[in-house]
Amino acid sequence: MLNLRSVAIHKRGDPDYEEKPFFQHPALNKAIIVKHRLRANEYDEFYGYRRTATKILLPIEIADLRIGARYLFVGQKNFNSLLETTYGVTLSPEDRDMRVLTILDETPSLDPFLMREQLKRHGIEAAPCYFDISEADMNRMFAFAQGEIQQLVEMSFGGEEKYKAHAGKLARKILMNANDAELEPLRQTMQLSPEQYQEGIFCWKAFLYYKWRLSTVVQDLNLVVAHIEKIDPRGSISHDMRAALGASREQIRKAILAAYRKVSETLRVYDDAYEGMTKRGDPLRFRDFLLKAPALFNDLGERLGAIDHIISFWRFRFPAGRKAIVTGDELSDIFGDFEQSLSFGPRDQAA
Repeated sequence: MLNLRSVAIHKRGDPDYEEKPFFQHPALNKAIIVKHRLRANEYDEFYGYRRTATKILLPIEIADLRIGARYLFVGQKNFNSLLETTYGVTLSPEDRDMRVLTILDETPSLDPFLMREQLKRHGIEAAPCYFDISEADMNRMFAFAQGEIQQLVEMSFGGEEKYKAHAGKLARKILMNANDAELEPLRQTMQLSPEQYQEGIFCWKAFLYYKWRLSTVVQDLNLVVAHIEKIDPRGSISHDMRAALGASREQIRKAILAAYRKVSETLRVYDDAYEGMTKRGDPLRFRDFLLKAPALFNDLGERLGAIDHIISFWRFRFPAGRKAIVTGDELSDIFGDFEQSLSFGPRDQAA
């Protein structure tokens, strides 16, 4: 989810927020944007077949979501005219806001680091506040980040108990993009300019975020894969459909394994560079890695986004503790969605 309404409420008056808006149109810049799996009755909203869409929710009253919100999908039939007549937003294909909407629609996940990198590739800059990790995720990943930063603290201060609090303090500053005197020695050690340092801290936070996310999905992913392999549709189905479902199960298993392995391999590159600083006394290697890191965000975001999508949808559709009831046609459609989500092009090899 991209919650621009929340940013508008909490960052009003912030110079960066005012000068570098995500969307230039005020209404769009208060929207809530989500990736949405289309229901059967929504397929006809588009000219071509698609399983997922980017949904724009425009709150009726910015201060009170209980009043409700109007919504439409990026690229649906009559998208431009609906924007204009219903929401008062007039855009041409060349407008910056339309380009941003198209980029978001083409991006498989709305995680903040992938979004920023995709916009940057297209020459679009928005204020850093739009790419902050949500407060809920920040709180959940804090303990994980503290454990990661512990290596740096031990290198700097030794492993004494009295210094362990430094890990928590430093982790909090990195997650909050803090730029203060206490972190100045770190900037100097890595020989970064102030601008490079801000970029480096953003990338460091990204890898802490991706490592944390991967660590949180492992158990759920194993359970979902096991359920996919054994779920059986109700009613009689043809021999051909049963064979097709079996082939899809195997393809999904292989693709999930390949995606997980690729993310793990990329994160090991980060681990090696970080250990170069904390265990081998080579901070410049970690510095160089951070400055090149944004090139890795697309693959990480795509693959983790696909894994998250599969886990969240499966748990929503088949809640734990309830008997899974599904027709052959619906299961085939779900499997097709998963295969599409896990399709990353020729760079992936089957496991």
